[in-house]
Order: sequence, then C-alpha cells, then structure tokens
Amino acid sequence: MTQWGSCSLGEQGYSPIEILRYYYGESIYINTAEQIAGIPISWPGYDLVIGSTGDKVRHVQEQLDTVATIYSAIPRINADGIYGPATAEAVREFQSIFGLPQTGVIDFATWNKISHIYVGITGIAELN
Repeated sequence: MTQWGSCSLGEQGYSPIEILRYYYGESIYINTAEQIAGIPISWPGYDLVIGSTGDKVRHVQEQLDTVATIYSAIPRINADGIYGPATAEAVREFQSIFGLPQTGVIDFATWNKISHIYVGITGIAELN
C-alpha cells in the first residue's frame, strides 16, 4: 500500500487498522482470535526420519493420525514426538496413497501433502 501513502500514514503514527480504515472507511471490521487451533505449521527445513524427535514430529504425527481416521489404509499412530518405525510405516502408506515416493521420510513434498490433506478433511480452511 506504499503507493497509496500508507507508509506516510504509518510514519505519522497510524496503526495498521487505522490505515485500513483511512482507505476503506470506518465500517471495516478485523476479526481477531486469542488462539487458533489446528492450523498447520510450516516445514522444519529438514527431513524427518527415524530417530527425529520434537514438536515438529509430534505435529505431523497428529495430522497424519487425523488423516488416518478417513484413509483407513494408513495405520493409526501415537503422536509422541518420536519418529519411529510405526510413523515411518504410516508415512509410507500415506505416500503410496497420494502418489509420492514411498520412502517413509517426511520431506518437503510429503510434509506439504500431509498438511494439505489435513486441512481438507478437518475443514479448518472453511469460512463457515
């Protein structure tokens, strides 16, 4: 919005909502939430493999297990934050179903496909 002068308004001390209202009127409403649950987090920047641990592993395990409630060929897994053989097997089955190389490793493509399917089946992107 710098081409409209929003930078100048910001330099004058206007808040982001005040800048928006300056251009779009007082009736603009910004919806806020204290916490949004279920939103996928971004890929950690490295592959998750057997032996990986932590919050990123737990997050993708939770998503993968949710996907498994709809795609019953995917084994259900415990979201314990430890990438073990059961997680790798669930990942291989997921990869098989969705046309990815069946490595059992969560690389960038697998992470994004899990997130995409998770968002679709949970409806968290719906406006309703």
